[in-house]
Amino acid sequence: KGKKGKEKGKEKGKKGKKGKKGDEDDDPGFVMPPSNFVPTVNEGCTIYNTVWQDRDERANLLQRHDAELIKQDKRIELESEIRVQVDELMKEELKNLKIAVERDKGKGKKGKKKKGKKGKKGKKGKKGKKEKDLTPDRTMESLYEELVQEGIIIRCPKVRLSDYEGEYSHLATALLQNGTEPMPTTADVRRLITELCILPLGSQIVHEKAPHTKSVVLVGPHGVGKKLLVHAICTETGANLFDLTPGNIATKYPGKSGLNMLLHMVFKVAKAWQPSVVFIEDCERTFMKKVPKSDKADPKRVKKALPKILKGLKPEDRVMIIGATRRPFDAEAKPFCSMYQRIIMLPRPDYGSRMILWKNMLINNGGLITDSLDLSSLAKVTDGYTQHDIHIAVTTVLTEKRIQQLRRKPLVGAEFIPALSKIDPVYEEEEIAFKEWYCKKTPLGKIREAEINKAKEEADDPKGKKGKGKKK
Repeated sequence: KGKKGKEKGKEKGKKGKKGKKGDEDDDPGFVMPPSNFVPTVNEGCTIYNTVWQDRDERANLLQRHDAELIKQDKRIELESEIRVQVDELMKEELKNLKIAVERDKGKGKKGKKKKGKKGKKGKKGKKGKKEKDLTPDRTMESLYEELVQEGIIIRCPKVRLSDYEGEYSHLATALLQNGTEPMPTTADVRRLITELCILPLGSQIVHEKAPHTKSVVLVGPHGVGKKLLVHAICTETGANLFDLTPGNIATKYPGKSGLNMLLHMVFKVAKAWQPSVVFIEDCERTFMKKVPKSDKADPKRVKKALPKILKGLKPEDRVMIIGATRRPFDAEAKPFCSMYQRIIMLPRPDYGSRMILWKNMLINNGGLITDSLDLSSLAKVTDGYTQHDIHIAVTTVLTEKRIQQLRRKPLVGAEFIPALSKIDPVYEEEEIAFKEWYCKKTPLGKIREAEINKAKEEADDPKGKKGKGKKK
């Protein structure tokens, strides 16, 4: 009896342990996904350890090549090339053998095979329709030249990503702790543009290993630098810039056949000469519920064609569609969000970013910063003004005549007030509208809003959950 009791106790203990393990498995918490770049780094380390670590290069001052190492690499290349040729020859021999075997067979079997072949031809015909080349007789140079003449391929001004100036928000963590969602900063936008656009377009290795992003939309009020960021992406990656803005293609290639030809030419050239960026300004007009009668550009003409083209972009294509909008609320949310995989919010600059903007813009436009100019007051006064607004104010005040007078008459903050008073700032209501649209309409915004609300409920009523647990 004593032994049976002990065994029962052990079984109960095991069950209890299993129950605990089950509870732990139910909530594993946040798990970091494995990095795609770690194998590359490890491979480089192993090559160094096996080849270069124990080599004595003290006598090789001129850094001459090692013939044996080159031979080893070339042997592998030659083997792969010869293997391909041998495989092709073997395939041809197999085909010849099959043909010889088929000749010896009866007529009945031949008839069946012919029917099968007809069916296959029909399937091939269907595939051919999908991948039909509308310009088979034209060279890539002639297509490129036509697109340049029509104003579809445009020259991108040389703009660096560092020209999109700004700072990180040091109060963001405090706002999150209080349960309010902070707006992204210009530094956050720079990081996102680098990770999602510049690195995948600029490097084939990163493009293959990073998640494939086909389309991005930049959302924000007027003058926050949407077009500047597109030009920066093209400059940093050396990409071709195709402009498919509704206003730009309104009178070009009319009709359905003309539109098909335009899109075919654009994406054929874009895929041939990668990397490429297809830019659509005011992209919300393509997905508007009702187009105003005054709008004669017919922005909806590419609404059906663009999603199909987006699906046709393969992982090896370094082609990205980038949209820009300052009125995303006018578009239908579902097709708009399905067309653009990533939505990047561009905020108006905060106090720290405005300080940097005033300082750098004054210096770049020939101004002198002295003790008489209070930059901190200027940054506070210009709350709500965008980068473009500050640039207009600086260029309006700093004329050639005023620059010549700077040594005798230094700049004062009051000089910029008349220029700023003529410009409408971005009011807080407009920023809230952007924030609400992102949280309520976009897929990621909905998930994030739900998580924040859940965390608030847990913080407000922690006892209620414990009580429920005891009752169970």
